[in-house]
Amino acid sequence: MNEARRVLIAADKFKGSLTAVQVAERVTAGLRRVVPDLAVEALPVADGGDGTVDAAVAAGFERREVRVAGPLGEEVTAAFALRDGTAVVEMAEASGLQRLPAGVFAPLTASTYGSGELLRAALDAGARTIVFGVGGSATTDGGAGMLSALGARFLTEAGEPVSPGGGGLAGLARADLSGLDPRLSSVELVLASDVDNPLTGPKGAPAVYGPQKGASPDDVERLDAALAHFAKVLEAEVGPRAAEYAAAPGAGAAGGIGYGALLLGARFRAGIDVMLDVLGFAPALERASLVITGEGSLDEQTLHGKAPAGVAAAARAAGKPVVAVCGRLALPEEALRRAGISEAYPLTSVEPDVAKCIADAGPILERLAARLAEAHLA
Repeated sequence: MNEARRVLIAADKFKGSLTAVQVAERVTAGLRRVVPDLAVEALPVADGGDGTVDAAVAAGFERREVRVAGPLGEEVTAAFALRDGTAVVEMAEASGLQRLPAGVFAPLTASTYGSGELLRAALDAGARTIVFGVGGSATTDGGAGMLSALGARFLTEAGEPVSPGGGGLAGLARADLSGLDPRLSSVELVLASDVDNPLTGPKGAPAVYGPQKGASPDDVERLDAALAHFAKVLEAEVGPRAAEYAAAPGAGAAGGIGYGALLLGARFRAGIDVMLDVLGFAPALERASLVITGEGSLDEQTLHGKAPAGVAAAARAAGKPVVAVCGRLALPEEALRRAGISEAYPLTSVEPDVAKCIADAGPILERLAARLAEAHLA
């Protein structure tokens, strides 16, 4: 019986503790404590946010590194992934919160310029399809920085470039997209995100995500007005579609970089769905008899487009059983079952002290995986 069993581990990272690759390694080690000859296939997953490039590299993509501007303009080394003409670009690599010094936020001035440089590097590398994973951003500039790096110009009344960041867009008088890199028109650009917020308003990027990036209530108001002004000025340049894109699902992703991507002709798709396609999840699922997914916290957010929900939905459609591992579990059993997860194993069931779970996540996850193997595989 055990020889015929094949486990697919398709889990996301445990943020702040383990990468998705480390999660897969620890779960594998724990399972094999109980079933030494168990066939295990690891396919670390991501939903478009931070960790997306690492997941692609683990699946066989080539890692490419390039020097780009960080959110405050300083030079950083960022990576994208490339395989057979498909590039996976993660905006957080260039413009993510992790690029800011500890405890420093810059909600009004952080720029996505480096994300545009990453996209340009993918074009230089010959990419014909670019999966643009957005999430974990330090920025709320509507993608203006990214568009500037790709050749757009955003000018003040005096004809000077506007200041970097969302705050600077309040001084925008004229937008000129005529200089955009012509290669963009012949590339398939996919906007991969787990959020479907519009650009502005009560559910827009500044109101919903600004506070996570250090924005005060006054900052949120300023950013919302600046992004609305940005979209209005762009209407003069590109016509009514500027307003349509601002209201479209995904425009508010990663501080509005989704809006900039839509202006470039991107197609919006749920990040986990895109990544499962790119990583080759369907054939791996076909080979599996049990799927193990997971992430740091299984909570209400998980159900709205996060990696475990996407994995479980695909597995359920294929008639494959799914269990999950996590750092903490904040979903009732009924919600898990509705999502297609038959059982969840939190680290806190082995070690009740949350601080210890975070500090010693690896060894605890191994013990947890052994427990899971005893219940489902032994």
